[in-house]
Amino acid sequence: MKARETELAYIYLFFDLIILNLSIVFMAWYSLDISLRNYYDISIYLFHGNLAWIITYFIFSKKNLFLRDSFLNRIIRISKRTLFFLVCLSVLAFLLMPQWYSRNFLIEYTVLFYVGKLVFYYFLYTYLKRNRQNGKNINRVIIFGVNDTSRLLRRIIDSNYLLGYRFVGYVSNVSDEDPDIIGHSDNLDSLIDQHQVQMVFVAMSIFSEGTKEHEVLKICNQKGIRLRFIPENQRWYKSRLNMESVGGLVLINPQEIPLDDLGSRAAKRLFDILFSGFVILFVFTWSMPIIALLIKLSSKGPVFFAQKRTGINNQTFTCLKFRSMQVNDEADEKQATANDCRTTRIGQFLRKTNIDEFPQFFNVFMGQMSVVGPRPHMLKHTEEYSKLIKHYLIRHYVKPGVTGWAQVNGLRGETDELWKMEQRVKHDMEYIENWTFWWDIAIIWQTLFGADTYKNAG
Repeated sequence: MKARETELAYIYLFFDLIILNLSIVFMAWYSLDISLRNYYDISIYLFHGNLAWIITYFIFSKKNLFLRDSFLNRIIRISKRTLFFLVCLSVLAFLLMPQWYSRNFLIEYTVLFYVGKLVFYYFLYTYLKRNRQNGKNINRVIIFGVNDTSRLLRRIIDSNYLLGYRFVGYVSNVSDEDPDIIGHSDNLDSLIDQHQVQMVFVAMSIFSEGTKEHEVLKICNQKGIRLRFIPENQRWYKSRLNMESVGGLVLINPQEIPLDDLGSRAAKRLFDILFSGFVILFVFTWSMPIIALLIKLSSKGPVFFAQKRTGINNQTFTCLKFRSMQVNDEADEKQATANDCRTTRIGQFLRKTNIDEFPQFFNVFMGQMSVVGPRPHMLKHTEEYSKLIKHYLIRHYVKPGVTGWAQVNGLRGETDELWKMEQRVKHDMEYIENWTFWWDIAIIWQTLFGADTYKNAG
């Protein structure tokens, strides 16, 4: 699995390169030494500067990626890296640049780059800090165990807002007066519900007999939340391969799935953007007015049906559909059934052909859903079935999909018997545990042309 450092490293590098290139272009416009109209000169400076920064960045990436204190720590690290950047610029200029290059220009855009980074990261961290305080775009975290390793992790979480974590408290199986301890390990199940936790870290020791890793894993799977083990013996684990890490701390992911890999997620997200964008531009734009008119003529009410559903990491989002039923008060409580009297005439056609799902490509484009994944269920179903089916909430480890492995196997429509939902969950888990990009393509093909896709529709 790719380390958490890898994911954040590319995010920071992306930001830095944007600031650097803007600095070079701005100084070229302002400086008397060169002209923006001379595209050849500008391209040489851009190549030189970007190459020097990429080399600098990856030499210092691990040393500069995570904060463990205040923003002052970030200022010191940016300053050190910028000084090395100047050295790297000089060396590369000696090796690569033509003799006529301007040393003054290199210094000018480096100073602007330095100031730009300080200003950008200050506002970025201020914005993310405010979001976290307001509970936006964060995963609430509890740490199982109180020791030096868990305290270090807590400092990293508190200082690095880009991680998207909010420390809730420690869970301990020993008596302690630490005010940050929110409960005993025996009450982990209820503490997760009480504090709306999305992630659990377990600080484990190979010599400890008190930590119940297997029981914690079982609870997290039942609750549908992610779990990471943090070994106290970091030195030994750092020499192992395929270890996830955060802030230099090695993490073990006992729930590892293919889409935990950064590259896989990036490929899937890029495909989602391209595919949903294509559908919106070339299908939705001309079909939407026709469908909207037919819906309006068939019954009173809005064109779209918006319903709160459960998404990735048990987060609630608003799922869009074309309205296929009469407006009624049972929409969020009662599932559609065969020959449902609430379904309109045009609604029957929309449901049988899956056209009612088209607006969900907006959910895909916005990142709330994926083209392929477990189908999102209404909140009432999530609440009910999570109590009846042991690993029901595991299906929320990935984004919900417009179509999925269960649907192309005919597992759709009314779930009036428990075994029907159990079969859906079984197929969803098979998909999550064995995902590949080409399996997504195959599912899309089966959705369009497979005979079982339209089974039980309506």
